[in-house]
Amino acid sequence: MRRRKNSSASKNVVGEAVLIAAFSGRALAQSARRAGYEPLVADAFGDLDTQSAAAAFRVIDGAMETGFRTKPLLAALDELASSVSSRPLGLVLGSGFEDKPRLIAVLAGRYRLLGNGAATYAACKAPARFFSKLDALGIAHPETQAAPPADPAGWLTKRIGGSGGRHIRMCNADAIQRPRRYFQKQLEGERLSVGGVFGAEHTPLAVTRQWISPSPAQPFRFGGAVSQPGIAPALRRALESNALKVASAFNLTGMASFDFIAVDGVPHLLEVNPRPGASLDILDDDWGTQFRAHAAVCTGMSVPANPAPKSSARAMAILHADRGALTLGETPWPKWSADRGPSGTFIPKNAPLASVFAEAATADEAQRLAQVRLAELEDLIYEHTQS
Repeated sequence: MRRRKNSSASKNVVGEAVLIAAFSGRALAQSARRAGYEPLVADAFGDLDTQSAAAAFRVIDGAMETGFRTKPLLAALDELASSVSSRPLGLVLGSGFEDKPRLIAVLAGRYRLLGNGAATYAACKAPARFFSKLDALGIAHPETQAAPPADPAGWLTKRIGGSGGRHIRMCNADAIQRPRRYFQKQLEGERLSVGGVFGAEHTPLAVTRQWISPSPAQPFRFGGAVSQPGIAPALRRALESNALKVASAFNLTGMASFDFIAVDGVPHLLEVNPRPGASLDILDDDWGTQFRAHAAVCTGMSVPANPAPKSSARAMAILHADRGALTLGETPWPKWSADRGPSGTFIPKNAPLASVFAEAATADEAQRLAQVRLAELEDLIYEHTQS
């Protein structure tokens, strides 16, 4: 995906340090910083926002292309941990580990894991086991199977442990059974997600609406999310109830998210992400409440009280380099943008380029504003590319 200049930074750490590893550690680092922690970040990008939020960071070259590999990641985390005077509180994992339970187990053997362990990831991401459990719980889900359907029309093929929708394809007659892929009946409806901090009583859940940003090669690529969607109270109760049932069944701890498609008022669960998700940007607040609650649950401490939630809706959307590959120039980044790459960063065609945020009175208004800002930022970036 993006190819960035490998770089590192170190600052004097004042608060309690916490390790973060993710394809993009920016949102987690910012939330940790707001919560009073000093983030030590290993990710694939090392963008300007992550550099600003992190007490220290390391870029894992090639992680987006090959996934995280044990030796480079351990080396980066060991360097980060040794850059502070006292042992970090623990390690928080973001995206990039959904299909790597063995790596998670290795990491848990070296660092205190603040979040779900390898067994939980494996259970949530094993289609046969996961959807059988949903059947036992009486939770609706799309028809799912390991073998290709006799008639591929209306079916999808997905990679086990995939994230961001980039791995999803329409099924065709040439599909064959493969160990790392499964098949799922396509549903048409509203894309909704339930996010929260699990494993403690009285922690509120939040529903967000999601949308896709399709490209010819990635027709189900994640595009963005917005908080405070206008949905029926009965649907909201069903979404939250289903999320709590599954969280209990799989013993989820800390931040996690549940992706649904609602069809005629009935939520169908697609998958569980047993980690902080893309909605963190729009669910967190100025005090880093999501991260503070996550750290508290995972360390057995009492969960801090939540401030009153904002009544306005917040949206985030991802800009992709769909006009073509580029090398970033000196871009005058707007304040409502994030994941801003340093000048000289090469970004391949269709790769994630940046993110935008928007806030408005309603979810529809916030989403529309985010779409306007996507177009504005795209023009701005391509106007300032390096020749």
